[in-house]
Amino acid sequence: MKVAVIGTGYVGLVTGTCLAESGNDVACVDNNPKKIEMLNSGGMPIYEPGLTELVHKNRRDGRLVFTTDLTTAVRAARMIFIAVGTPQSDAGDADLAAVWAVAKSIALAVKDLPAGPPGSRIVITKSTVPVGTNKRVAEILAENGAAHVDVASNPEFLKEGAAIEDFMKPDRVVVGIRKPEVGEALRELYVPFLRTERPFLTMTPESAEMTKYAANAMLATKISFINEMANLCDQIGADINDVRRGMCHDQRIGFQFLFPGPGYGGSCFPKDIRAILGMGRKVHQPLKMMQSVDDVNEAQKQVLFRKIQRYFGDNLEGKTIAIWGLAFKPRTDDIREAPALVLIDALLAAGAHCRVHDPEAMANVKEIYGEKLNYSDKPYGALEGADGLVIVTEWQEFRTPDFEVMKRLLTTPVIFDGRNIYDEKAMANHGFSYYAIGRGMR
Repeated sequence: MKVAVIGTGYVGLVTGTCLAESGNDVACVDNNPKKIEMLNSGGMPIYEPGLTELVHKNRRDGRLVFTTDLTTAVRAARMIFIAVGTPQSDAGDADLAAVWAVAKSIALAVKDLPAGPPGSRIVITKSTVPVGTNKRVAEILAENGAAHVDVASNPEFLKEGAAIEDFMKPDRVVVGIRKPEVGEALRELYVPFLRTERPFLTMTPESAEMTKYAANAMLATKISFINEMANLCDQIGADINDVRRGMCHDQRIGFQFLFPGPGYGGSCFPKDIRAILGMGRKVHQPLKMMQSVDDVNEAQKQVLFRKIQRYFGDNLEGKTIAIWGLAFKPRTDDIREAPALVLIDALLAAGAHCRVHDPEAMANVKEIYGEKLNYSDKPYGALEGADGLVIVTEWQEFRTPDFEVMKRLLTTPVIFDGRNIYDEKAMANHGFSYYAIGRGMR
């Protein structure tokens, strides 16, 4: 099947590459010539495990091309995915300017092509967009001479760091359609990924759009919930690890997304929670729980700094703090809304120096902070002369370090563990002062 994917950000690049891997001919389009030049020369604009290899393989085999020529790509395609960014606007809503611009460009490119039967050419919104976007895209197509083009919604459910697996073996595929023929065409596209009897769910476009927000809102709620319980445990001397085990073995609750930490970040949860709050405001429907989820998360990003202040005192002037982990989660270089950035800002404002390490996100952080930070290519290098270590992201290589080496390198043997990856008794045996999240250690 001929496919065009407009936008080579995280969602667009993964979508286009995985569809090419299943045998489709895919053209990925972007209006940034430098990004297209990078992709065509073998470079990658993002880090995602396994993605580079798949891109190179499918480019080599001729199923995946990168181009700035939107017109040629969409005129040849049966399936046209819109996967451009929908950043948070100043008002907190999703900014859909790029979606509207791409919809108009698609219409102008295909308006002179003959109309076929339903499902013969489909524009699919893959970007995370508020309810009503599908309807407006259809209106833009019609206003610009392309009323014969169908429109569908197909929200993505990709986890950064595991996106290839999520696309290739989805929990479910959700599509929003107004014609059954459009649903059948999309089912044909997704059949290779549904061989383990995963459900292909069809619904109205409005329901599909809302499904994405509701799913992310639920996951974000679980994170803010466990963080609130962890903060309470710190105050009353309980251990959130024990509490978590005691509650999560209840099959009605489960363990997923109930890990305490320094707050969620990334490109989805913060933006999507604020977008759903914006949807509520527009229809005068207060979303008190969602507002609390966002408030709890923003406050949680200050927890590690408060622990550092309690240990060293309010005066951090001249202290050197080592930070392991800058990306908002492991297995990605994405630092959007990352808790580590909030911690760095607080430490710098307090007059402290920061020595940082992350396996993948250092270049992105350096673009923001420049020479304000000391960057180390190795975890132990960040510890040399530091007054303490803060773990913000739970990269696998941080889990079993040489604690004797760490103790020699640190000026003060203290660890602030934002991900609870170490055992407090073992840390005491190694001679460390150890402060985690929700383990009765304020």
